[in-house]
Amino acid sequence: MSRHVIVTGASRGIGAAIAEHFVALGDRVVGLSRSGTAPEGCVDAVALDVADAPAVGAAVKASVERFGPVDVMVVNAGITRDGLALRMSDEQWREVLATDLDGAFYCARAALSSMVRNRQGSLVFIGSVSPFMGVPGQANYAAAKAGLVGMARSLATEVASRSITVNVVAPGLIDTEMTTDLGSREVMTSRIPLGHVGAPADIAGVVGFLASNHARYITGAVIVVDGGLSLGH
Repeated sequence: MSRHVIVTGASRGIGAAIAEHFVALGDRVVGLSRSGTAPEGCVDAVALDVADAPAVGAAVKASVERFGPVDVMVVNAGITRDGLALRMSDEQWREVLATDLDGAFYCARAALSSMVRNRQGSLVFIGSVSPFMGVPGQANYAAAKAGLVGMARSLATEVASRSITVNVVAPGLIDTEMTTDLGSREVMTSRIPLGHVGAPADIAGVVGFLASNHARYITGAVIVVDGGLSLGH
């Protein structure tokens, strides 16, 4: 049965791969992104900034009116503004937290409103291994992604009685535009036991699993997908 799936940050990288994965499964996928673009096959593409709570609420409401209750929400939108903490500006800190943590909450809240009424659904946050490893220059990003874990586990307990699962997928080093200029990329790659950088499709497959009936008894989990990079951390 075709599901109503919403993916944030769907215009490129991991978000685009996730959207493509659900499209291939025959689902009705709505892509949200700042550019308003989404992969071919998506039933809609909406331009918005996830840090804008009213815009997020309006977009999800409109999507529900068109395609029915939200079955799957993948909260993927995120940005980086790297810099050593002693030199990090207030703007660098606030911009990352506003998008990566505040925006994630706004998206989750909007989607869960629909899921609770429908008494079923799957919410998946895209986190990172950054909070578990201590990556230099990413105090803002790591703080936001660590916050996702706490938020996801709290939400998981709040909505479990409505047959809604809430999980986090924590990617390691994935080949996207966001990691191309990462200063520690070469060092991190050398530490990956599997010996290579991951692909966006590697994340999409895990998200697809968590949103499927195969994972209906998994909630409040953090699934690390990093080729072994964070082993021992």
